[in-house]
Amino acid sequence: MKYHRLNELLELLQPAWQSEPDLNLLQFLQKLAEESGFDGPLSTLTDDILIYHLKMRGADKQEAIPGIKKDYEEDFKTALLRARGIIKD
Repeated sequence: MKYHRLNELLELLQPAWQSEPDLNLLQFLQKLAEESGFDGPLSTLTDDILIYHLKMRGADKQEAIPGIKKDYEEDFKTALLRARGIIKD
């Protein structure tokens, strides 16, 4: 794991974990894994799963995933014209 990924994970994890002080770290990670739909052993839980789940935790189920949202277009025609280079940003 790169340092920036570790820092991002810790920044997201700290406030979420503070909201549930009765759980130890492994219990909290297990809870996050279950919430995200991860059903494998905790040792195979990736930082990507934790980061995206913590970012999206509490968000509306219809909200776009971070990283994809920047490319989101409401209108298919606009998206197509932008992809073809007809519309410039």
